[in-house]
Amino acid sequence: MTAGSSVAKPISVAIIGTGFGGQSAAIQLLKRGQQDFVMLERRSFMGGTWCQNSYPGAQVDVQSPLYSLASEPYVWSQMFAKQPELAAYTEQVIEKYQLRDKTQLESQVTELRWLAEQQCWQLTIANKPAVYARSVICAQGPLSNAVIPDFKGRERFQGVSFHTNQWRHDVSYQGKRVAVIGSGASAAQVIPSIANEVAQLHVFQRSPHWVMPRPDRVFGPVARRLLATKLGYQTLRKAIYWGLEWRVLAFKYSHSLIKFFAQRKALKHLRSQVQDAELRAKLTPDYTIGCKRIIVSNTLYPALQLPQVSLHDKHDAIAEINERGIVTQQGQQIDLDLIVYSTGFDATDGAIGFEIIGRDGKSLQQAWQPFPHAYLGTCLPQFPNLYLVTGPNTGIGHTSAIFVIESQLKYIMSCLDHLRQQQATAIEVKADAEQHYTSMIHREMKKTVWHSGGCNSWYKSKSGHVIAMFPGFSFTFRWMASHFKPQHHQLLYSATTSELSS
Repeated sequence: MTAGSSVAKPISVAIIGTGFGGQSAAIQLLKRGQQDFVMLERRSFMGGTWCQNSYPGAQVDVQSPLYSLASEPYVWSQMFAKQPELAAYTEQVIEKYQLRDKTQLESQVTELRWLAEQQCWQLTIANKPAVYARSVICAQGPLSNAVIPDFKGRERFQGVSFHTNQWRHDVSYQGKRVAVIGSGASAAQVIPSIANEVAQLHVFQRSPHWVMPRPDRVFGPVARRLLATKLGYQTLRKAIYWGLEWRVLAFKYSHSLIKFFAQRKALKHLRSQVQDAELRAKLTPDYTIGCKRIIVSNTLYPALQLPQVSLHDKHDAIAEINERGIVTQQGQQIDLDLIVYSTGFDATDGAIGFEIIGRDGKSLQQAWQPFPHAYLGTCLPQFPNLYLVTGPNTGIGHTSAIFVIESQLKYIMSCLDHLRQQQATAIEVKADAEQHYTSMIHREMKKTVWHSGGCNSWYKSKSGHVIAMFPGFSFTFRWMASHFKPQHHQLLYSATTSELSS
C-alpha cells in the first residue's frame, strides 16, 4: 500500500478477537447505535478463552456471578463454573446480540498499519483481503499466544504432544503413559482430571505454586431463583466483589499481612492433604504467596499422591526429549505415549501476536522498548485510534478480569465519543500523559508482592518490570477509566495537521 493509493471506504471500528473483551466492545457499540463495525476471529469459531481452552477439568478461578458481563446475568449452576457452562454463557451472549453477523472467522491478523493520508488502519489478514478501519480495538486477550519451551529434541518425540490451549479431544489418554510439563493453573486442573484414567502420569514441576482450597458450592433452587432476578444477581455480584477487593491490601501493602492470612492458610491446606514430608517439601514454594498466580484446588494434592503419579521437581528436571519420551537430568528414561505442555502463554513482551506500525512508521516493538506500557493499559502515543483491551498492567490478581475489561471499555467509548463530538479523524494519548501514568504504575508496583515477593513469574517482562498486573484496587482503575481527560489527548483532523483537545 503506497501513501497515495486509494482504499475502500473504512469501517468505523474493527474488533480483533471475539472473547469477553471483543464481546464487551461490540455490545457497547451496539448500545450506542453503532452498527458499522466488524469482529475478526482467527479461529473457526467464536468465543475466546472459554471456547478455546477445553482441556479436562477447565474451570474458572473467580466466582462466576462476578466473572461475567455486568449487563448479562446468568443462572449459574455452581459458584466456580466449569468450561462447558462458561462456553454456554459465551454462546448465549453471542446469540443475544447476533454477533455472528458481525464476525469474520478464520481471519488471522498479521499486521496493523496506520495510513496517514487516509487516516485509518490497514489490517492485513492472512489469505484474505485487507480490512480498513478508522479505529481498532485489539481484544485478542493476554493468554492467547501459547508458549512451548524449546526443549532439546522436542521435535523427535514419536508420540502425541500438544499444549493445553490446543487440547486434542481425538486423542485418548485412558490407559496411556502421560507427562504433564508445567504445574501452573491449567496443569492443576488437568492433573486431577486425568490422573485416575492413565497408566502413568509424570508431572514436571519447574517450581511449586501456592495452593488454596477452592470454596466451591452448587447453587440450590433458592439461589438459582435469586440469580434469575436482576436484583438478586447484582446483590450477589456486589457481595463477592467487595469480599475479594480487600485482598489488595495484602498483595500491595503488607507481605506480613498476606503471609498471615493467605500463606498460613495455604500451608495448612498443604499439611492437611500431604502427609509425606518429602513430597510436601517438593510442593512448598520458597517465595511469598501471591508473587506467582495462586492455584485454587481441592483435588491437586490428592492426585499427586496416587500410586501411578510421579512428581519431578527442579532436581529431576527435563534434560531432553527423544523419540521414546523424556530423559531426566538424573539420566532416567521415561517412555511416554503423550506429552501435554501446560507451559503458559507469552503475556508480556509477546502479548500482541502480530506487528503494529503506527504514525511516522513507528512499530509497537520499538515503542515497547525496554518494556510494554500504555496509558490506562489501553493507548499509546503515535498509535492513533488504537485501543488495547487487557493491555500492559491491566491484569488483576484478586478479582474478576472482566471488571477491568469493562472499565477499559468505559475509557474506549469516551475516546470514540470525544472523537465524534469534535468531528476529528483520530485521537491519541499525549506522550507526557502516558509517561506520567506509566511512571506512577511502576512506582506503585515496587510496593507489591509481584515485584518483591522473591520469585520470577510470567507477570514480569524480560526487562524485570511487572507488566501483567495493576498495582492497586480495581475500583481505582474503574474510577480513572471512567473520568476521561481531554487534556491528556491529541486530536488529529487531517494527515498533516493536529490540534490539542481542550
